[in-house]
Amino acid sequence: MTHFDIIIKGGYIIDGTGAPPFRSDIGIINDTIWKLGDLSGHNAEIIINARGLYITPGFIDIHNHSDMSIFSIPTADNYIMQGVTTIVVGNCGSSPAPITDKNKEFIKELMWGSGINDYSVKWDSFTSYLQELDKLKKSVNVAVLVGHGTLRSAVLGFDNIKPSGKELKEISELLNESLKAGAFGMSLGLIYVPSMFANHNELTNLSKIVSKYGGILAVHMRDEGANLLDSIFEVITIARDTGVKLEISHLKAVGKSNWGKALLALKVIEDYSSRGLDISADAYPYEASSTFLSAILPRWVREGGSKELVRRLKSNEVVSKLREELMKVGVMGSRRLDWDDIMISSSPKHKDVEGLRINEIALKWGLEPIDVVIKLLIEDEGSTEMIAFGMNEHEVSKVISHPLVAIGSDGLIRKFGEGRPHPRNYGTFPRVIAKYVRELKLISLSEAIRKMTSLPARKLGLWNRGIIRPGFKADIVIFNYDTIKDTSTYTSPHKYPIGIEYVIVNGVVVVDGGRHTGNMPGKLLRHLVY
Repeated sequence: MTHFDIIIKGGYIIDGTGAPPFRSDIGIINDTIWKLGDLSGHNAEIIINARGLYITPGFIDIHNHSDMSIFSIPTADNYIMQGVTTIVVGNCGSSPAPITDKNKEFIKELMWGSGINDYSVKWDSFTSYLQELDKLKKSVNVAVLVGHGTLRSAVLGFDNIKPSGKELKEISELLNESLKAGAFGMSLGLIYVPSMFANHNELTNLSKIVSKYGGILAVHMRDEGANLLDSIFEVITIARDTGVKLEISHLKAVGKSNWGKALLALKVIEDYSSRGLDISADAYPYEASSTFLSAILPRWVREGGSKELVRRLKSNEVVSKLREELMKVGVMGSRRLDWDDIMISSSPKHKDVEGLRINEIALKWGLEPIDVVIKLLIEDEGSTEMIAFGMNEHEVSKVISHPLVAIGSDGLIRKFGEGRPHPRNYGTFPRVIAKYVRELKLISLSEAIRKMTSLPARKLGLWNRGIIRPGFKADIVIFNYDTIKDTSTYTSPHKYPIGIEYVIVNGVVVVDGGRHTGNMPGKLLRHLVY
């Protein structure tokens, strides 16, 4: 008779492959699923009664920004409590390494202001960053991408510079080191400084290296508005020419005049996938996005990083030019948002305006909306964050339910109660089940789980996670289908979801009866290079 560490009894298993549910017990030894079947004659240290509940692989958040906040809040409460057992960080062109004299003062602004103030950076190379992440006790598994913006800034700084042959070789050497250390690929943030300054030659040369290691290229495209299709063809061309596995980050079309373009982008993705290109996307189930407030400004204002941004915004001449340009191209350029579409989610110096729209703050302060933006960015030293309401619910539903689109939160581990962050930080994964499966019936439960588990695992090359099967790692979520629901909102974001009863990470119970146990069995996951 086998003695198990954990037996999960009597639940309905959705194994992550898209197959229908089936009823079975699960036996776990150490960090591995050992056996499926009737285990009524076996003993275990822990027996979980899952009768009437669903058992699935742990959710994999393929697009996360907790590169630094994992060090400040290693229990990862707002992700563990929504069933996430693995997060993929280093997205949108930004990672905390490699660090050189060229970019060390910019590392804070490369990150999402997410705990870097409370943690002393103890690394320089990507290898040493992974070593610190590996040593850290944490509740969630972490897989890491290396950010192109960080690689570029390590050699060129934050200016609009075309690399020489020697400089491109230096960037390539840093990329090679990162991939050898275990990075799962490289991310691009083509809307952000300094990734936005890269041309086709630079991106193609670096993508060839990523392809050689079997990594992914995760792309925040240059434009998610009027030029969305041009932007997707740009990165498809790179993938086609280099053979790199392409992941389109947080696929969406922003701005009313651009609604419908995401559906066209899906058709393009389908077309190239059918021709053999390894292309897929990820998305979150909300109609609002979130990023730094500075992203609404033209690139010439942002060049050089936050210090240069603030310096420019203090110049009357620059502000006059900025006003004139915004009058012509609109807020956030091709996305054509209005001031009442933008809500401040975080302002270090003006906590009283968190949760207010720009037009509301303008009335409160007696200023023009553009002057509100300038005041906030100057006084917050460029670190103000926003939520932008610019997507169409019908289009979001179509993207979320598409078989080539994985679920990713685009959020990060947060300190409970701080700021007014996007509700995706607390509710992304339960929301997909509650809204798109149970309420709207747009996708089946088995398909929703596949999009949260085996689909991102396959893309990343996590061959022993994302499926419930003997020999796979015991990352498991157990939830009540009738009650699972996100409770976080834009006005009251700091709320955990309900209905998730148990979360197991590497064979250790981290959520028990809906409560975090404080256990920290998470591991650093490294991409295997053959």
